[in-house]
Amino acid sequence: MIRILIACLLAATVAGCTGSQRPQADQAEIVARSYRDPGPSTLTLYTMINTRTGSGAHTSLMIGGSERVIFDPAGSFRADVVPIRDDVLYGITPAVERAYRSSHARETHYARIQTIVVTPQQAEVALQLAKQMGPVSSAYCANSTAQLLQQVPGFESIKTTFSPIKLSEQFGQIPRVVTTEYRENDDADLQKGLAVNNARLNQQDAALAQ
Repeated sequence: MIRILIACLLAATVAGCTGSQRPQADQAEIVARSYRDPGPSTLTLYTMINTRTGSGAHTSLMIGGSERVIFDPAGSFRADVVPIRDDVLYGITPAVERAYRSSHARETHYARIQTIVVTPQQAEVALQLAKQMGPVSSAYCANSTAQLLQQVPGFESIKTTFSPIKLSEQFGQIPRVVTTEYRENDDADLQKGLAVNNARLNQQDAALAQ
């Protein structure tokens, strides 16, 4: 366990599991940006993986229910059009979701994306749990996500772990989970990816406002 925690702390310095220092959006901003996907209710586990070592660097969970959010514990994602409260990102439109995975996928890391269709009731439980989690400490991204999932009916088999890879493996064993990978070969600097995608989202937002 100590080795896993040390590995998570080292990975946090380069991959995005860094501890929450995020500004807190007010409720009016959250409501204004709220987005509900028209498809079925889903849970999507993101695992950021080092392309060289295969080690897990960050874990997050997109919840598609009465609204679509990303629980991004101790994450680094920032965008001007995405309200954040504690470690929940709101207003996860298709464009924001693309920006999220694009920011993390780069020369040194890729995203494993695992999605399962759930009932609206399961999604709502996950959504409320995410909102109640509060800011998460560094290196606890997988741990806090596992704790959230094991409280959702049907996901009680998930065991608590500090390892993003082990959580991903557990999640992948659940029937009907669909797993894909998303890769890019751009600059290894996460902050550059965040800046590029923030600019892109701002341009799209300005175009929609015209």
